[in-house]
Amino acid sequence: MATEAEGLQPAAAATPDAAAAQAAEAEPAAPPLLAGNRLSLDLQPGGCRRLLRLCAQPAPELQQVEFLRLSPHQDPRLLEAALALVPTHLPRLRSLVLTGGQRRDPLGACLPGTLTTLPAALGGLARLAHLDLSFNSLRTLPACIPHMRGLDALLVSYNHLSELPEALGTLSALTFLSAAHNQLQALPTTLGALTSLRRLDLSGNLLDALPPAISGLCSLSELNLASNALQAVPASLAGLRSLRVLTLHSNRLTSVPASLAGLPLLAQLDLRDNQLRDVPVELRDAPFVHLKGNPLGEASPGLPSPPGRPLEPEMPRLSLTSDVDSFLVTPRGCCVTLASGVRLRFPAGATAAPVTIYYQLWLPEPGLAPLGPHDSLLSGVLELRPHGLVFQKDVSLWLRVVPPRTRLWREVVVRTWSDSSWSDLETHLEKEAPQWLWARCQVPHFSWFLAVLRPVSDACLVPPEGTLLCSSGHPGVKVTFPPGATQEPRRVSMQVVHMAGRELRALLGEPEAAVSPLLCLSLSGGSAFLQPVTVQLPLPAGLTGLSLDRSRLHLLHLAPPAASWDDITAGVGLELTHLYARFQVTHFSWYWLWYTTKTCVGELARKAWERLRLHRVNLIALQRRRDPEQVLLQCLPRDKVDAALKRLLDRYRGPEPSDTVELFEGEKFFAAFERGIEVDADRPDCVGGRVCFVFYSHLKNVKEVYVTTALDRRAQDVRGQVSFYRGTVPTEVPAEAEAARRRKGADDLWMATLPLKLPRLRASTRAEQGAGLSLAPLNLGDAETGFLTQSNLLSVAARLGPDWPTVALHLGLPHQQLQRIRHAFRDDLDGQIRHMLFSWAECQAGQPGAVGQLLTALEQSGRRDVAEEVRAILDLGHSKYQDSIRRTGLAGQDPSPADPSPAPAAEPAQA
Repeated sequence: MATEAEGLQPAAAATPDAAAAQAAEAEPAAPPLLAGNRLSLDLQPGGCRRLLRLCAQPAPELQQVEFLRLSPHQDPRLLEAALALVPTHLPRLRSLVLTGGQRRDPLGACLPGTLTTLPAALGGLARLAHLDLSFNSLRTLPACIPHMRGLDALLVSYNHLSELPEALGTLSALTFLSAAHNQLQALPTTLGALTSLRRLDLSGNLLDALPPAISGLCSLSELNLASNALQAVPASLAGLRSLRVLTLHSNRLTSVPASLAGLPLLAQLDLRDNQLRDVPVELRDAPFVHLKGNPLGEASPGLPSPPGRPLEPEMPRLSLTSDVDSFLVTPRGCCVTLASGVRLRFPAGATAAPVTIYYQLWLPEPGLAPLGPHDSLLSGVLELRPHGLVFQKDVSLWLRVVPPRTRLWREVVVRTWSDSSWSDLETHLEKEAPQWLWARCQVPHFSWFLAVLRPVSDACLVPPEGTLLCSSGHPGVKVTFPPGATQEPRRVSMQVVHMAGRELRALLGEPEAAVSPLLCLSLSGGSAFLQPVTVQLPLPAGLTGLSLDRSRLHLLHLAPPAASWDDITAGVGLELTHLYARFQVTHFSWYWLWYTTKTCVGELARKAWERLRLHRVNLIALQRRRDPEQVLLQCLPRDKVDAALKRLLDRYRGPEPSDTVELFEGEKFFAAFERGIEVDADRPDCVGGRVCFVFYSHLKNVKEVYVTTALDRRAQDVRGQVSFYRGTVPTEVPAEAEAARRRKGADDLWMATLPLKLPRLRASTRAEQGAGLSLAPLNLGDAETGFLTQSNLLSVAARLGPDWPTVALHLGLPHQQLQRIRHAFRDDLDGQIRHMLFSWAECQAGQPGAVGQLLTALEQSGRRDVAEEVRAILDLGHSKYQDSIRRTGLAGQDPSPADPSPAPAAEPAQA
């Protein structure tokens, strides 16, 4: 079919719109993705044009197509013209997917599709059973949908629907309806006519009441009403005798009917984050009821306020879990705690009408996180939508940050995007525990936010009369603005960066070398002053104006974005006092005072400046001595590499560390196993055998993975390499990896290539085979709650050490089995631990609750550190699963009308 499609030429008469036909002819022919009865055009450029091209010439294969995926990120007229031809040329169509969110704006936010309606002709698709219109711009439900009487699954989540039509009740075959994250304020009275409906998702809307007709949904098993404005639950819900899951968290419920306890099949009732002060005794102790985040047992609000003073209602409090990405804010205000370690407080009156707030925490990337040369990242990038939403009162935002290693002459600020640029907000620090800090600020509108550690910044407004600006980080740094330096007030800022003397002397190899603090001056509105400005810098440490050798004193200047430092000592008249050096300039930039005998001062200053502003790390790949398939990857600061290798080389062997590389704080980079070696695990941060890292200077970046090969290792050794590189995962790995490794520069893709080898398999005894890791791939858990893969279990085993027998007993392994393991691996502690953990995991594979049992055993054994690491792996997997569900509009990769339930979709490791 693809070969035949390349020669198709559309006829103008075949298209209903002449402009669409011309556009189709202008597009060069390219084969579509037609596999069997599935036509996937959603990820292809010009998908609508390709569909028009196919429909313009008779193609028998189109008559057999049952599944069609098309992107709505195209010209609306072209999209409407292509959809109008679908009933004629694809009469057997059973599934139509038109989901948006596949494109992102320059800052990484998902863009909705352009779809606002559907052609009336689509109502004639008699066999259509699955329709997905998620992540689009629908404001009303298309009129053709009620005519699709055979529809089994309808997804219209993440649109702008304010109501659902009464005609929706004609879809008698509907079993799944998702209208989540819209603006619905009421439900149609005909909703109860959907007697076949089994799953209904209305979360993230503005519903404040439910119609009595909802009791007619006799087949309903899952009902999601989370993140609405419900104040009460009708007793008629007790008539839903097939209900298994009822989700009501993040509403404003003050009471729930006791009759819900009588639902015979109810297995989960989520009432978290409401206003429940009491619940019926029938529900209070039920194991399937979740009540966290409610003011249970608290007294009701006190006596009414004195006459003349309005009664202030109590502010709702919400604690959202990781599977919730939105919440509702009303004029009453609320306090919200997000699962990502973020707090928000909306004061009463901040909004005039109910508003649904969406949030997402992004991994930082160079294009998303704006860091200055000497800034350090302390948090992820928080996105709050709708962007640009202005409040009537300032909203308080708390970002949780890891305390920096040093705060000398530095400050923590929250940075936000506003008016097409990044700016810093006034920030206050609040300490919660020794290991956590809260950065608090007032937010006037919603956008992107992140916490950074920057050099202390001092600023002032320079009037025409002149002024004096002093550094709060170093009192000896001053800038004097004379009268007439500017004709209108201009804002000036100053930052001072200190460099350790021992680091400078190590770089220059000169015991007497010294430098002053590095001074950064910037101004707004213009590039120069009308009168010279006097700058005062302290002399380098240990020097005085009476004892120094002026021939060794250099004043250096840097004007970004240039990377070279210029010696301007001869161009300015340096005035020396006992402790300070003064000079006059008209342009603001970077200034640095050096004292050295070296001649190439500018080049040396560039190296020192790079050392100050960039994190220099080494990338290490090591193999376990007893199990070469287990590879340890580490990203370490350069000064900690030797100590780490000394500690690890008794258990590991491997190549030398990579060359020192320079990484952006929070930058994502990858480790790819090439030349026959690949990762044998479906890790949450692994795509196509490539493991994703995110470098943070204050975190330890360690990955321990299990590698394998498809080659025959009984006949030969298998040689390979692990290549570290930045950016997105390339489709093809360059063959000249060594040449690419030697390239340097800002656009360098490859950073290091380290060789590995999987040795040839030898004939071994049964006991020796047991000591190795010849176990079949093994997963615990599920896609929704998060997997523990084989490599994850290997990582857990590597951390247990001598505590493994205690963990084994808490896992339920008998004492006799532990004795047998000790005997079989009496000279191999690692083998004892791996055999114990994997023998238990093999028995638990596919069983529910296995991951929870492991977590409980670790905590009972006093290994909370390992338990927290396991939880972090599960949270990451669960987060990526939820992201994939949202991106695909709750549809699987291959949606089928027979089973509309979501399936996990592979997602590239993108920030």
